[in-house]
Amino acid sequence: MNRAKGAFVTTALATMSLVCGQAALNAAPPEVTSGPVTAVRIIAAADSGWLSYGRTYDEQRFSPLDQINSDNVKQLGLAWHADLDTARGQEATPLVIDGRIFITTAWSKAKAYDAVSGRLLWQYDPKVPGEAAVKACCDVVNRGMAAWGDKVFFGTLDGRLIALNRQTGKLAWSRITVDRTQPYTITGAPRVIDGKVIIGNGGAEMGVRGYITAYDAQTGKQLWRFYTVPDRPGMNQAAYLKAAEKTWNGEWWKLGGGGTVWDAMAYDPALGLLYIGVGNGAPWNQSYRSPGGGDNLYLSSIVAINAKTGAYVWHFQQTPGETWDFTATQHIILADIKIDGKVRKVLMQAPKNGFFYMLDRVTGEFLSAKAYAPMNWATGVDPKTGRPIENPEARYDKTGKPFIGFPGAGGAHSWHPMAYDPGQNTVFIPAQFAAFPYIPAKDWKPAAQGFNNGVDGAAGAMPPVPEVRNGALAATTAALLAWDPVAGKERWRVNYPGPNNGGLLATGGGLVFQGTARGDFVAYSSTDGQRLWSFPAQTGIVAPPITYRIGGQQYVAVLAGWGGVWALAPGLLSQKSGPARNVSRLLVFRLGGKGSLPALDEAFLAPLDPPAAIGSEADIAAGGARYARFCSTCHGDAAIGGGLLPDLRRSALLHDAATWQSVVHDGTLAARGMVSWSKVMSAADIETVRAYVIMRAHQDKALGEK
Repeated sequence: MNRAKGAFVTTALATMSLVCGQAALNAAPPEVTSGPVTAVRIIAAADSGWLSYGRTYDEQRFSPLDQINSDNVKQLGLAWHADLDTARGQEATPLVIDGRIFITTAWSKAKAYDAVSGRLLWQYDPKVPGEAAVKACCDVVNRGMAAWGDKVFFGTLDGRLIALNRQTGKLAWSRITVDRTQPYTITGAPRVIDGKVIIGNGGAEMGVRGYITAYDAQTGKQLWRFYTVPDRPGMNQAAYLKAAEKTWNGEWWKLGGGGTVWDAMAYDPALGLLYIGVGNGAPWNQSYRSPGGGDNLYLSSIVAINAKTGAYVWHFQQTPGETWDFTATQHIILADIKIDGKVRKVLMQAPKNGFFYMLDRVTGEFLSAKAYAPMNWATGVDPKTGRPIENPEARYDKTGKPFIGFPGAGGAHSWHPMAYDPGQNTVFIPAQFAAFPYIPAKDWKPAAQGFNNGVDGAAGAMPPVPEVRNGALAATTAALLAWDPVAGKERWRVNYPGPNNGGLLATGGGLVFQGTARGDFVAYSSTDGQRLWSFPAQTGIVAPPITYRIGGQQYVAVLAGWGGVWALAPGLLSQKSGPARNVSRLLVFRLGGKGSLPALDEAFLAPLDPPAAIGSEADIAAGGARYARFCSTCHGDAAIGGGLLPDLRRSALLHDAATWQSVVHDGTLAARGMVSWSKVMSAADIETVRAYVIMRAHQDKALGEK
């Protein structure tokens, strides 16, 4: 366990007045159902709305609404839907405020609708340039808004924090929150605490230094910034960063270090503490990031911050010396739970590394960590400290040998939010089970563009061998888990064919709602996982649902639209999870709803008809290495498309070298996200990539693919 007791005591004294001042607020907040969004409204969490990302500051994603319940959920029908103009992954949590529903979509667009009728009220396009897509590891997604006063706030893929008037959609202010010369992005939703808009960022795969920032909700003025990775020795003024210096080696600051805060946050108003989840290292391979090892604080950690000042309070590191892309940025839930006869204020998380953690959120004390997924990188954790007991073979950064890791880089749980039913004391986890080949890259150097993870993607690419492919497909699955956080064990599960199923909502009606990668929106019994109702959404659903009540009627809403990293990078394995198409919509349901979706056009897939093979064996091998490093993230492992973007094996561009060069080298399609790669590949290099893709097309055609 890693925590700073002295720092906590100092901060606790400083926050006592905050606790006293908010006691009445937390004890019996009045029901305010309209007007400016305030702490009172967010904490009260009236059933009529959904005012914050996780509904409440504790991020439980539980609604007491029970009009829709296990007895009548079969009567649930589509009330209305709205087609969206972005055919990329939809990951946002809608907000519902004063009878209006607010969403963000892919490419960081914002829209507001009448929450009952579906009438579009306003829309705002921040005009994110297509070139920003190359900086995003995992699709051009956006996970939603925050609200305060008369404004709504959201981040953009190109690093802006935007404030809009909630009634009109007009721009109130905009602030650039990142260094745009670096490969930063924003995909996560902000939170607002006492008039402070708090936003993190992404980019660790590319090579940046993580931080989180607070801005004044009224003016956009920066109030504080908290870094998660130390700068070079001698440049760190804060004590917590000076302490972290001792846990790093080499010249990590030249590579950024990573530690981006790209998603999870939770807040305890009584303690005045903001909890953040910190991401992976940059590069992943620790032998390049921090030669000689070290814990590398504060990577893969939960960190508690004084929300008012941005001061460090405590931390707990889940994966010291992180080298597997095991982020701690997954959904954080706060709850008060009886453990050994005593009610404890706990923080719960199921991060990528496969252990379900419970911490004391007051002190950061480690309480428990139990495996919720199969794993081979560790055999357990130290029961006193929570430090993982690693399998030495997992340290590919030290052994220099390949390691097929389970969980893999996608994690046993990704960004998709969990839900918690306090009455049943059950956490619902959208778990996934997939391995990853961690193969150290020899003589690796950072590139000016694309992934910089120090792993050899070409060596780990899926081979054209049916036995290997079938084995990988069989081993790649997923499940909805109902988890007992005190006993540290599973209560029930629903199995899924593959990963990237949607986030979760639990309700007082005894229901758990989840969309699936296969395209169903489903209601399960929260007590036993029985499937009670489903709706065919025509596309994969990865976003989490919400529920609200207006005019005595309960509604359930969810954004549908297949996307995210699983629809891009895994190649062949992507196809096991969901449909190879995106149909982006906002879907809203109620009891007795009679709406329907338009008939879906038959999907069209270009035939696998490659031109004659080109290039020498050496050219093709070099092209495969370049493809794996610079192209596979979007166009799929081993050149097998994941369904969201073009499958290059089937592209007409393969047949014409000049056109291929105009797109890949010259950036003809940059406005659509396909930027020029001339910074890292010459025209001759790019031709070797074409040779590799042609070869792959011929191999798969020989295997019978059409």
